[in-house]
Amino acid sequence: QVRLVESGGGLVQPGGSLRLSCAASGSIFTFNAMGWYRQAPGKQRELVATITSTGSSNYADSTKGRFTISGDNPKTLYLQMNSLLPEDTAVYYCHARDRWGNNYWGQGTQVTVSS
Repeated sequence: QVRLVESGGGLVQPGGSLRLSCAASGSIFTFNAMGWYRQAPGKQRELVATITSTGSSNYADSTKGRFTISGDNPKTLYLQMNSLLPEDTAVYYCHARDRWGNNYWGQGTQVTVSS
């Protein structure tokens, strides 16, 4: 069983920074990909950033240049978020996909950007 646990969310003012962490535990092997997704109230869950086992990263247009994904696959995943905007407010989820195509999700961490 794979477990993903996020941490690091909170309340921050516009223009501020936060660093999210995701810790993986259980029967884990190198994931094919890990990533961060977010879901704002009344909206669908959307991709924030992903990173493959080879280190190739991908960002949503809305986060490119402001967010940085990194980690130590499969143990940890990070998301450094700078220049935060009110529209970044959402629940952020950690995701991992293993070599067999199984998808795993964390429980989410709330990020609120407000003055």
